[in-house]
Amino acid sequence: MTRSNAVVQSHRHGIRLGARVLISVLVLLGIVLLIGFSVVRRDAASLLQSGSLLELLAWSGGVLVVVLALVGVYSVMVDFVFWEGWMQSFPDATGLFVDNEHKQSTHRHFLVYLDGIHQSEENHPPRVQGFLNCLESEIANDALLVKGIEAYTITNVGLRAASYSRWFWQWLFSLQEHHPNGFVRFLCSFCVQANNVIKVGISSDRRYGPVMNYELALKIARRLEQLHFHPSRASRVILVGYSGGAEMAIGTASILQKLCCSPVQVITVCGVFSGNAALESIKDVAMVVGSKDPVAAFGRLAYPGRLSLLPLTNWNRWQRSHSLHRYQIEGMSHNGSSGPFSEAFRQKVVAEICLELERSLVSSLPD
Repeated sequence: MTRSNAVVQSHRHGIRLGARVLISVLVLLGIVLLIGFSVVRRDAASLLQSGSLLELLAWSGGVLVVVLALVGVYSVMVDFVFWEGWMQSFPDATGLFVDNEHKQSTHRHFLVYLDGIHQSEENHPPRVQGFLNCLESEIANDALLVKGIEAYTITNVGLRAASYSRWFWQWLFSLQEHHPNGFVRFLCSFCVQANNVIKVGISSDRRYGPVMNYELALKIARRLEQLHFHPSRASRVILVGYSGGAEMAIGTASILQKLCCSPVQVITVCGVFSGNAALESIKDVAMVVGSKDPVAAFGRLAYPGRLSLLPLTNWNRWQRSHSLHRYQIEGMSHNGSSGPFSEAFRQKVVAEICLELERSLVSSLPD
């Protein structure tokens, strides 16, 4: 046993050493990129005047590739350092809901909304907020809609307020909102989107996904604790995930069910998800899809684990023992004026979600 512990400790030490070296290399690379950017910026005018537009485009493409790589490494490393306790802020899950045992709450069903990859802070965009207000007005009186969960950070706040990288994201958002150069604004927006897309990819990964999914499940559980949730009174927790938020919902469902000691149900809206997560303990999964949604359709091809040609994947094994409920809305696309948050389809999506909530509730009642 002592020898086994020594091997484990040696392995952990090697991982930590490698992570520290990688972080040091990233810092040095960032400094070099800043110096190079200042030099290129000084010569940009001459590039345009001489007609070397192709060279400028090649340089821009190179910057995008480098930025994407850095954002990807950042997305992985920030979860690792949080998990290892380097931030001294990893919360303890052993005392969850203990203080709520004697607190009164009229809510028995808790709907937790997880937004798509456009999310950059806790506050939702106007269209999404309008949709959530509509959903909140239609659910039962004993149900509570939980909003403002930041699905793509490891703390309870958005990127702009994250303590470990607040300075970077505030600087990035400032450039995105106020910089006169359109390419710079696009690059900053691209970084935010890339970070969230990579988070979705990490969630679906069999190696690193469980770490990130546990962190998100613990974040949701702690928010429920603040809302006086207690397993003895709650009937269920429903995760409603839009677009990439569907992957985050499916990835965290089984972990959240163990933390909350209550049944967890998943409803995806125009969902893009892998189906790699372990869903054996999840009884109800439903999909609200649009007939003209190319993004969700592409997601099924991007994640072959959902294809029927691979019967041994987690998703297909779950479908053999459970019923997947699919609600299709004709004419609805993924976003914009024909998306689920538009005035044209908002009410229809809410109606399908409420229909699934009622169906799953009736099916859970004893015969």
